[in-house]
Amino acid sequence: MSGLWVFVCGPSGAGKDSVMNWAASHLAARHDIVFSRRLVTRTSPLDLNHEAVSVPEFEQLRGADRLAWHWQAHGLHYGIGAHYAEEVADGRIVVVNGSRAHANGLPEAPQVRVVQIVADAAALAARLKNRGREAPHEVTRRLVRNTSFTTLRADHTISNQGELADAGRQLADYLVAGFTS
Repeated sequence: MSGLWVFVCGPSGAGKDSVMNWAASHLAARHDIVFSRRLVTRTSPLDLNHEAVSVPEFEQLRGADRLAWHWQAHGLHYGIGAHYAEEVADGRIVVVNGSRAHANGLPEAPQVRVVQIVADAAALAARLKNRGREAPHEVTRRLVRNTSFTTLRADHTISNQGELADAGRQLADYLVAGFTS
């Protein structure tokens, strides 16, 4: 049995990390669902949802075919380790915090799915400002990018407007259903 890649995408500030962390904690006993860690060329200690690598390290990994997926966004390089492809080959669902631009370029294939997390513009702006990861001009740039990105080929959409548990439960339910659909 072949597993699935599930790319979770959405605008900056939609709460992808929060929704994924909620789902991961509630699915921790499931060994058939794996939440990947991204490699990112960002050194911020504030983001615990990735492994920081330098640009030369990233390029070395990419050149050695040690990345299953890789893309660029916001001036950074992002990648998913090749070992996660083995998880998919073994029949597991591997969940990836992805990029909308990268997801739109993914091949339409039965083992690749895209989940979109959305929130309204006011929530996005407030979340970006409150997380304190970017300078104000970078927040503005992310918000502008959000408005310029209007379509995403998504297999499922989750609104993260209310309680985090509501959005997290929707993602968890979707992932569990991935083995029965």
